[in-house]
Amino acid sequence: MAPTTAPYGSWPSPIDARLVASHDGRPEYLGAVGEEMWWTEPRPSEGGRRALMRLPAYGQGEARSVLPAPWNVRNRVIEYGGLPWTGLSRDEDGPLMVFTQFADQRLYAYEPDVPGAAPRPLTPLGTGAQQAPDGLRWCDPVVVPGGADGLEVWCVLEEFTGAGPTDVRRLLAAVPLDGSAAEDRGRVRELTDDESRFVTGPRLSPDGRRVAWLAWDHPAMPWDGTVVKTARITGAGELSDVRIVAGGPEESVAQIEWAPDGALLLVSDESGWWNLQRLDLAGFEGIEGRHAGEAGAKRSLCPREEEFAAGLWRIGQKWFEPLPNGLIATLHGRGAMRLGILDPETGDLVDATGPWTEWAAVAVSDTRVVGVAAGPRSSYEVVELDTGSGHSLVVAARHEDPVDPAHYPQPRVRTFTGPGGRDIHAHVYPPHHPEYAAPEGELPPYVVWAHGGPTSRAPLVLDLEIAYFTSRGIGVVEVNYGGSTGYGREYRNRLREQWGVVDVEDCAAVARALAAEGSADPERLAVRGGSAGGWTSAASLTSPAAEGLYACGTISYPILDLTGWATGETHDFESRYLESLVGPLDRFPERYRERSPLQHAERIAAPFLLLQGLEDVICPPVQCDRFLERVDGRGVPHAYRAFEGEGHGFRRADTIVRAVEAELSLYAQTFGVSRDDVPALELTR
Repeated sequence: MAPTTAPYGSWPSPIDARLVASHDGRPEYLGAVGEEMWWTEPRPSEGGRRALMRLPAYGQGEARSVLPAPWNVRNRVIEYGGLPWTGLSRDEDGPLMVFTQFADQRLYAYEPDVPGAAPRPLTPLGTGAQQAPDGLRWCDPVVVPGGADGLEVWCVLEEFTGAGPTDVRRLLAAVPLDGSAAEDRGRVRELTDDESRFVTGPRLSPDGRRVAWLAWDHPAMPWDGTVVKTARITGAGELSDVRIVAGGPEESVAQIEWAPDGALLLVSDESGWWNLQRLDLAGFEGIEGRHAGEAGAKRSLCPREEEFAAGLWRIGQKWFEPLPNGLIATLHGRGAMRLGILDPETGDLVDATGPWTEWAAVAVSDTRVVGVAAGPRSSYEVVELDTGSGHSLVVAARHEDPVDPAHYPQPRVRTFTGPGGRDIHAHVYPPHHPEYAAPEGELPPYVVWAHGGPTSRAPLVLDLEIAYFTSRGIGVVEVNYGGSTGYGREYRNRLREQWGVVDVEDCAAVARALAAEGSADPERLAVRGGSAGGWTSAASLTSPAAEGLYACGTISYPILDLTGWATGETHDFESRYLESLVGPLDRFPERYRERSPLQHAERIAAPFLLLQGLEDVICPPVQCDRFLERVDGRGVPHAYRAFEGEGHGFRRADTIVRAVEAELSLYAQTFGVSRDDVPALELTR
């Protein structure tokens, strides 16, 4: 049957905003507890909480949530959060779980198999110097044998010392598992000092005698430079002989783990790519006092121009894990992540089979390797790899098509040419509908999606929010502009002191190329993004580099004023990020003014939609308020939607629905398309 002819942007679609909201997010923080697998999973319909999921040993049952609402297994360490749970496998009484509860940021212990057991707090609420009940925060925990008091939880402690967002210290701490610190901060042992501004959680050696962790300091971000610290564990459970054994100011070590034989495994970008290395510590004195046998201390396990890690945005993220037999389960790739099994002796790397093109996590239990994976036709699933046969099997969070998959987009991986001939990586999603086609000769509208970070990237996976637009006849192109991860340090460093320039130019170059080749209507181009992508969207509407290019834009929880963001209007983790993205404020104040959309609101001529969470402490709503003050009354059609109870990024189903429908209405009005399936967005001038 011939398709129905209708203008681009006007096609009906079974993919509505509520369907988009119900599929937002993915499984995270996958890990093993004995033979079981545990992780957290989003619940947009339950206020955006994250549920703690449990998958029994293979063949012994289905995955299920172990805690009902309102339990929300998440934390706010460095605001983006960190690994929120750990577990101890026990022969009797089942596993002992420790997790962070988002509402009060406390650590809790829970025995899910003990009848009548309820979570019990292990840490106190913040008081006094902590300024707020959530002024004590914890993440990346591990249960270890303690002293006379028994088991302890070793983890990262983030402690606020004043009212300001940078009045904070971070260190490794030991929390008694008996609950004695639940009302007494003094019962928490500080394992390290707070010399380092940022630390990851402890990794204990197989013999329990040593511990390792990552550390870095302002103004570096963890993808700029980190160091690996090790220490000996004394009989009293204290740390001694702390040394730096790897890393440096221009070397990013993203993850460390211990090999079964006691060597330290790490993923470092020393070569220009995040690659796996092995560091033998026997007789090693640290990088300040190298021993005579240094040449054999560290070696690359699989040198490739590929990434075996990504930006460490959350404490405790994992891209590899060793197996008991010495093999290593690792994610790796260039522009995408695959799961493979690496033989560290030979360097042979064998990838898992299956339809998945993007892997986002990996965990190991004996020979059992489990990951989180997705593809262009499937959302993120929990997948088990049989290391013997190489075959893979979905074991939880199974993708089920909520609509006929004929409505899904058909993406194309493209590399465009930018200023100076530089490569720009992108994913192009043309409009697609199984039953509709546009009139002959009509070119489709396109929306350029700028990802957040900016030191991050957009994965090529099924995203129903993209399908929401493409199935209605609006194309989408995700741009992994210069500065994105996945393509080596040189590509990542393109954004050094060039934020607001390279990202804007790369997005504009892709948009212009699509128009020039006849794939997109040059009069109906739009730009959108959230967080750092919101910055790029706003900067694109105010920058001469993209003048007159975009017909409209959607700007979500953005940075709009660089000077304000650099002088107290964001959280500690990113408070000095701009020193690498723009340059030091005291040396280049004119850059901060020239690149800030706030300072050039008069340049905006295109309609825009501004979306903001009112509890956002990373990109605070005060910047939106100042921006709107300069735009209001200038005759530019625009709308502002602010959402109570939302922080940085939207998690609640009702918020996501309102945001997606408002965005579609903006495009329909701007592109001259009639739609009656979403509320009309009122644009003021």
